[in-house]
Amino acid sequence: MTRKAGVAARSRPPLSKGRLLSAAVALADEGGVDALSMRNIAQALGVVPMALYKHVANKNELLDGMIDVLMDEIDPPAADTDWKTTVRRRVLSARGMLLRHPWAPAVIESRTKARTAPTPAVMRYLDSMIGIFRAGGFPVQLVHHALHVMGSRLLGFSQELFEDRAGTGEPDPDAMPPEEMAARYPHITELAMAVAHDPESVVGSGCDDQFEFEFALDLTLDGLERLLGRT
Repeated sequence: MTRKAGVAARSRPPLSKGRLLSAAVALADEGGVDALSMRNIAQALGVVPMALYKHVANKNELLDGMIDVLMDEIDPPAADTDWKTTVRRRVLSARGMLLRHPWAPAVIESRTKARTAPTPAVMRYLDSMIGIFRAGGFPVQLVHHALHVMGSRLLGFSQELFEDRAGTGEPDPDAMPPEEMAARYPHITELAMAVAHDPESVVGSGCDDQFEFEFALDLTLDGLERLLGRT
């Protein structure tokens, strides 16, 4: 090691799991999950790849740790607000976090399915959200139903009924001609022709992503509020 390299090495803070995960998140933000490799992370941190394995055993453990880092970006529950306002604010905060890290929803979904339980930070978030409902007067059974209804929306993203092919620049080779589509499925065609499309959207058929998310969220919360009043 040269004298210059030795000085640079001493000037860097010691490697920690926190630094490793922050570097991994930054790489994923820049190039997606495909950009993640122990070699790339080590290069970004100025260490040898083997040094990383002292903090994470494998890529799955790395991804779990990255999810937990992101969950810490979600705003904590606000004081002195009702359950509905608190849930709405936290869900939209979670959504804001995911919009800053577009790769995260797929990782959260895949790692949650691969584990026997979500990561610790996701568990803490969900436990906190359940606590908000319970403090708002929800019986346990209604909370159970609420979690099923909200699904992934509770974490800030939604799984849509149709995959969006609009704006890809590539026509669907299996798509039927518009005239046949209108004849077979008049109501779907009518709806598709009537709605406004946003070419930058990632939800639905080019629909306004944020509007549709908040519309469904508010509709769900309004319905839960009505059900709570009947309990």
